[in-house]
Amino acid sequence: MNGFVFGGLDLGTLLLPELIVSIGGMCVLLFGVFAAESVETTRRAHLLAIVVALLAAASAAMLANQSPPLGAASGPLAYDGFRWASVAVILLGVIGTLVMAMEYNEGAALAAPEPPALVLFSAAGMLLLVGARDLMLIFLGIEVMSLAIYILTGLDRSRAGSAEAALKYFLLGAFSTGFLLYGMALLYGATGTTNLSEMAAAITQHDLGRDPLLIGGLALLFVGFSFKVAAVPFHMWTPDVYEGAPTPYTSFMAAGVKTAAFAAFARLLLDGLGPAYASWHYAAWVLAAVTMVVGNVLALAQQNVKRMLAYSSIAHAGYLLVAITSHSANGVAAIVFYALAYTLATVGSYAVLSVVSGGIEKRTRMSDLAGLSRTRPALATAMAVFMLSLMGFPVAGGMGFFAKWYVLRAALSSPAPQLKLAIILVLASLVSAGYYLSVVATMFMKPPVEDATPARVVDARMTGGVIAVAAVLLLALGVYPSPAVGWAKASTLPMTPGRPAAASQVQASAPFDSQAVFP
Repeated sequence: MNGFVFGGLDLGTLLLPELIVSIGGMCVLLFGVFAAESVETTRRAHLLAIVVALLAAASAAMLANQSPPLGAASGPLAYDGFRWASVAVILLGVIGTLVMAMEYNEGAALAAPEPPALVLFSAAGMLLLVGARDLMLIFLGIEVMSLAIYILTGLDRSRAGSAEAALKYFLLGAFSTGFLLYGMALLYGATGTTNLSEMAAAITQHDLGRDPLLIGGLALLFVGFSFKVAAVPFHMWTPDVYEGAPTPYTSFMAAGVKTAAFAAFARLLLDGLGPAYASWHYAAWVLAAVTMVVGNVLALAQQNVKRMLAYSSIAHAGYLLVAITSHSANGVAAIVFYALAYTLATVGSYAVLSVVSGGIEKRTRMSDLAGLSRTRPALATAMAVFMLSLMGFPVAGGMGFFAKWYVLRAALSSPAPQLKLAIILVLASLVSAGYYLSVVATMFMKPPVEDATPARVVDARMTGGVIAVAAVLLLALGVYPSPAVGWAKASTLPMTPGRPAAASQVQASAPFDSQAVFP
């Protein structure tokens, strides 16, 4: 794909996964236009979208195994292990969502060829976002990702809750975008560039770490990204949107959007703004602590499983913020490992809800899971694995335990050790046991409620396959985590050293001790 060159780099090659997903999305749309309107057409559109996602994954794997092109280290697009790992996790969530949606949409009377195309368009934005090393590309990726998500949220026009969720998401998303743009403008004003490498060099060369323009830009960027990742206090949209959106697309938001937004946030802070670590460290510390505590405490009171998982998602944003706050290669590896575990458990959880609800969104209350171990023991067992994984329970929770363990170790082994933050993480995880174990207890210890589980509307064997694969991978990588650990260790991110806000006697540029976090 020669001829599309910028700054000496062949962007046609660097953007190959994004191009495949974008062109594939247009092909799915055209297929829907020219094919007869039917349930079979919808299935074929979803299958075509799944093939496109697999091709994008194959292209990313091919690029990951090639040497970075000359000039890629300072170009507008990243060519590193962190990008390819993030792409893999996102596409894993995309495939799970498409399989789930194919059967769910038939049961919920949402059969149409447009939704899988929208998923691909949103995925294209996500893939661009995780590889962006320029503020303009970061903004473009966020907007492409978000616009399609807004539509998917309001897809079920038969429910007022879906339209309400889409409107809330759109209005608050537009509001947060304003903060992002103003923050980027201030960063450009302070450093004179939108390129992350040049930004880090300017901060170091001119000692801009305490520059008022830079700090103002940082503050606005924190507000904008906090909305995207659902961090407290910018989380209020999350429960309503997650509850109102159709279940498969709630899964897509919870896993894909969070992974993409966190990958971009981590790259911006650790790569572009690393030299200003002392200026943003405390804000990230407070944001992580408050998000972990508030998310877990509010989840305890929820009786709707989707709302509970929404507050759980907020708490997990706090855990990932701990890894970013560590400002270390250990933290980067922990982010990748955690994102994989979280995506598997989240997609699996929503897939179970998709099957249990039978396409009826009101059937996602806690009471609808009562006695599930008697009526559908395989589903109950898988859901228990997902809940225990999200909780970080050893052995039965699979790789979820190691995910939290590695974040904890990254915090303690960072250039500025985060002991208090690590203690808050442990206590918050203990609080989360209250609502995760409540789901398990409801399924295994309570009798079925009359009419709690509706009659099956469509065959959900493929969704069952998603559930089985997610549960098996979580358990297998929990018993033998070495493959995932090695993959996470290889997912490097260019990092610029910064002065720790605490423990300044420790050098922020300390080498990555893989044994300290991934023994």
